[in-house]
Amino acid sequence: MTTTDFLPAADDGAITSGADGGITSGADDGIAPGAERILPPSVASPPYINPEEPNFTREEYAARIHRVRQHMEAQGLSALLLVSPENIYYLTGLNHQGYFTFTLLVLPLEGEPVLVARAMERPTISAQVPQCRHFPFEDYEDPALIAAEAILSTVSTGAVGVEQSSMSFPLNVWEPLCRKLGHLDLRNASGIVEHVRQVKSAAEIGYIRRAAQASSRAIEAGLSAVAAGIPEREVAAEVYAEMIRSGSEFPGFAPLIRSRDILPQEHRTWRDKDIGPGDSVFMELSASIARFHAPITRMAYVGEAPQGTDRAAEISMAGLEAVREALVPGALNGNVYAAWQDVINRGLGHASYRRHHCGYAVGIGFPPSWVGGGGVAGLRKDGTTEIQDGMTFHVLSWILGQEPADYVISDTLLVTPGGGEILTTTRRDPIIVPE
Repeated sequence: MTTTDFLPAADDGAITSGADGGITSGADDGIAPGAERILPPSVASPPYINPEEPNFTREEYAARIHRVRQHMEAQGLSALLLVSPENIYYLTGLNHQGYFTFTLLVLPLEGEPVLVARAMERPTISAQVPQCRHFPFEDYEDPALIAAEAILSTVSTGAVGVEQSSMSFPLNVWEPLCRKLGHLDLRNASGIVEHVRQVKSAAEIGYIRRAAQASSRAIEAGLSAVAAGIPEREVAAEVYAEMIRSGSEFPGFAPLIRSRDILPQEHRTWRDKDIGPGDSVFMELSASIARFHAPITRMAYVGEAPQGTDRAAEISMAGLEAVREALVPGALNGNVYAAWQDVINRGLGHASYRRHHCGYAVGIGFPPSWVGGGGVAGLRKDGTTEIQDGMTFHVLSWILGQEPADYVISDTLLVTPGGGEILTTTRRDPIIVPE
C-alpha cells in the first residue's frame, strides 16, 4: 500500500502547470477556477553575500546529499520532501530562527534542491544557501500552493518520499498539498536523512567536542551559583552567561534547572523560587556549536547531601561506565541498555527499577529539542539498532525515587573502536555547595 491509497483523491483542487510556467489553481484555492496565479520570482536578485564562513565545506554538503540520494534511489524515489529544521540544515546549512513558519526542502534525485520558505527570509536564504532555488510565499499566501509549484518544478511523475514523522508538516499544508499532488505516488520516507546523520564526520565531531567544553563550563557556572536564598532564575542567568561566553549559539532546548520539589517533572525548568537550605538543584543543559549539541546533567546539594547519596552516586557512575564500555561498533543499542540495567539492578539489590532509556543519539538540534527532531533514537530495552563508530549519545545514568537516594549524572559520549569516549568533563561525584 502506498501513501496515496489512503489520501483524498485528486479533485477540483488539483494543480497543473500553466503555459508560461505559472500554476493553474482549482476552486479550493479561493481564486477563480482556471485562473493562472502569477508568483514572485523564485530566485533572489541581486544575491546577498554571506559575510561569514560556512560551518562546513561545499564538499561535505555534497557528500551528505550524495549519501541521501543513494537511499532515495534504493527506495525508488524521484524526490524527497523534508520539513524538519535539522534535516534541512544538515543538507543545506540554513541556520536561523525562521523555521517557526513552514519551510520545505525539495531534494530531487538529480538537479538543484528547491527551498520553500517565507518571502522575508530571502536575504538569509540567498546568503546561506545559494545552491537552492527559493520559492517564497508571502504571509497572505497559501504555503501549500507555493509548495505544490516547487515540487512540480522538480518532478511530475513517479514516487516522492515525504518526511511524514516531523511535527514541522502542519495539517493545513499537508492535506491540501496531498490533494494537489494526487497524481504522484507519495510515500512515507521518514528517517532517511536521520539514518545518514547518525555517524558524524570529523568536522561534526570537532563541533561536538567544542559544544561539550562549553556545556561543561556552563554547568559548572550554574553549580557555583547555587546557594540557599538564591532564586533558580539567577542560576539560569549564570548558566546562560557562561554558555554564551564559551561560544554557544542559542541551544535547541532551554537549560533544565529545578529544585527537589519538582525533580520528577523532567521537562520543567527554572522558576522565580528561592533555593532552600538542604535543597537539591538539578541541572541538565547543552551548549550548541554550529547547531551540534553535547548535553550534560549534574545535581548540587545545598549544605549536605541526603543520607545514602554516596552509595547512589557509586551505582550511577558504575552504570555510566557500563554504557561507556558497551558502546562499541557492532553492538546493538538494546545490549547497551542491558549492560546499564544489569549494573543498576545489582547496585539497588532488585530488578524493579526501569527507565525508558539510558541515553539517546544527539547531534544537530533546533528548538524545541536537542535530540535532532521529533523522535528520540534511544538506547532502549531490546533495541536492534547497530552502534557505529562516530555516533554520539547523551548517556543518562539516573536513579530517581529509589533507595538509597536520588542521583543523576549524564554525559555526551562519542563511539570509538575502543568504546565510548566521554566528552563532557565536569566532576561526577556528589557536589555539595555551602549554604
